[in-house]
Formats: sequence, C-alpha cells, structure tokens
Amino acid sequence: MFSYNNKKFKATENTINGETSEETIFHYKQEGNILTSVYSGGKIVEGHLIGLVSSNGAIDMRYHQVNDKGVLMTGRCKSVPEILANGKIRLHEEWEWTSGDKSKGRSIIEEL
Repeated sequence: MFSYNNKKFKATENTINGETSEETIFHYKQEGNILTSVYSGGKIVEGHLIGLVSSNGAIDMRYHQVNDKGVLMTGRCKSVPEILANGKIRLHEEWEWTSGDKSKGRSIIEEL
C-alpha cells in the first residue's frame, strides 16, 4: 500500500484561481487508505483535507480552508503521484471549488 503517513508537502505550482502557494505546507497523516492533512501558509490561514488513497497512490479528497480574507472555502481534488529521481513524491492535482465561483484548476505539490 502506498503511504503518505508523516510526509510534508509544499505547493510548487497552482493556477491563478487557487489559494495555495510555495508558502503553503501540508502535513499528511495516513491510516490504512484514509488520508488526512492540516495545512496553512500564504493565503491560507488554516486548512484540512480528508481523502482515500488507492493502491497506486492516487488520492480522491475533499478539503476546506479559511483564507486570509476570513472566507471559508471548500473543494474536491484528485491527485496522482509521481516518484522523483530522489525518491520524493510529486503530486499532480486537478481540483474544483465547491464554493465561491466553483471554478477548476491544477496544482503541483512536492514532498519536502
């Protein structure tokens, strides 16, 4: 089973309608195939996610966060892992807001 337990990730790319940035740090925990994370940094004051990890490491998740304007935002995301030459994980993400303008975007986060 693919494990993200106790791994930290940093956002490296995002579309303009997203709120994560290189200042955003994610702290992943995993038990079985259930993934959770607390994250913050940049425009995000506090965020949480919960997801299911498939056998190949793909993640289907839901998230909610409070941004620096005091607005509660929610969304869903599908992440696909890439193992880098140094053994670290890069996640390619396709996400969609379920609040606000309900737009879609893409982002990349990488293991620290």
